Amino acid sequence: MKDVKIVLVGAGSRSFGPGSVRDVLLSEPLKECAVQLVLMDIVQEHLDDSLEYARWAKEQLGHDAQISATTDLRAALDGADFVITAIEVDRFFYWAQDFHVPRKYGCRQVYGENGGVGGIFHALRNMGPMVEIAHTMEEACPQARLLNFTNPESKLCEAVTRLTSVETAGLCHGIFMGQEQIARMLDMPQEDLETVACGINHFTWFEQIRDRRTGEDLYPHLRRAERKGDWLSDWHEIGMARVLLRRFGLWPSPAVNHYGEYIRWANEFIADELQYFYDPADGEPWETGIVPEFVYSLTGNPTDRPWRPEEHEAPDLKDAPLQQSSELAVPIIEALSCGAARELDAINVPNRGAIPNLPDDMVVEVPGVADADGLRACQLEPLPEAIAALLRVQGSIHKLIVEAFAEQSKDKLIQAVLLDPTVDSYRGAIAMVDEMCRLQADMLPEFK
Repeated sequence: MKDVKIVLVGAGSRSFGPGSVRDVLLSEPLKECAVQLVLMDIVQEHLDDSLEYARWAKEQLGHDAQISATTDLRAALDGADFVITAIEVDRFFYWAQDFHVPRKYGCRQVYGENGGVGGIFHALRNMGPMVEIAHTMEEACPQARLLNFTNPESKLCEAVTRLTSVETAGLCHGIFMGQEQIARMLDMPQEDLETVACGINHFTWFEQIRDRRTGEDLYPHLRRAERKGDWLSDWHEIGMARVLLRRFGLWPSPAVNHYGEYIRWANEFIADELQYFYDPADGEPWETGIVPEFVYSLTGNPTDRPWRPEEHEAPDLKDAPLQQSSELAVPIIEALSCGAARELDAINVPNRGAIPNLPDDMVVEVPGVADADGLRACQLEPLPEAIAALLRVQGSIHKLIVEAFAEQSKDKLIQAVLLDPTVDSYRGAIAMVDEMCRLQADMLPEFK
């Protein structure tokens, strides 16, 4: 029986921790292995909750995995085969800064998570911990594979691949959102779609859309369906996608509040003032400590609620059904450890020619294959030039912020900010960088 040690770093994450635990314990191929599952988090309270849940799920499923927990990163990683990361510190507190401070200086960015100036500072905050994890892996488990869920995916994977020797793949389920949109527009089951999409994380484009049963090219049908659709139907999610399809020729993914981060004119297509809304007359959230509510999108009509605020308790982890997620970390582990070949819709890895008209060393999101021989990106067609041009700018921004982080260079940070499509003022950019560096000084490198 083969030994497989899997470490979840950031195991206290409610977004990915419980799901990763379930995926490991429900994996049929891994049942043939001696699995050691180690939960690691720097917050003891969160770690205790995750450990209790993992042991409960193990008992419910009758699994014989060895499960342990620790706040010691070096001890957790010792001899690991796979490391899954999902880390974030004071997520919504800092995201509120990422969103509002750049906008104060004229940057009409949307969302502020992966792209825009907010995405740059989000990346720089998480870059330190991610590179530390990778450097510790170089000492404790140099052959281990790092599978990352932490955002911003592209920027963090750039840092790990450029600054360390660790093999990493960033994982995201955004492509499935795009597939669902297409299936809805074509009025067909999503499982009947066969797609190929590529680009960068949260900004991918479908090069192929086919009927899995017949092999028919569905793009002509999609273009006709789009032209017939009511403009306001799911406008906040796909209104911009429809314009991009008309002008750039391909359907983007996952939704405007993600790929809109990389496009200057995206604010025309999203009700962005709702996100993290607060009354500035009452004080800034990072001064009052009252973090405004995070509104992901208008899906589900988030303003349809009682007049008087209701108290909501965090859901019990044990209420979630014991079923596998659609995330790709465990399928990759199954393939590399057990030889169970897997086709992967989206992995974030260095390009190395997969998309011919993007730089080789740029981290891209592409379909891949995993089996006993390793993890490989699929070869794709060149993207249309207008799309490739949009992505090359982001590749340069990613490279510059990794260099800014490694060299503690404020000059390169400013260069990256000035390249960002949402920035329209030099004076505003300098003042914004200064304010963000001051507000987030405890989380950022000391730029010189």
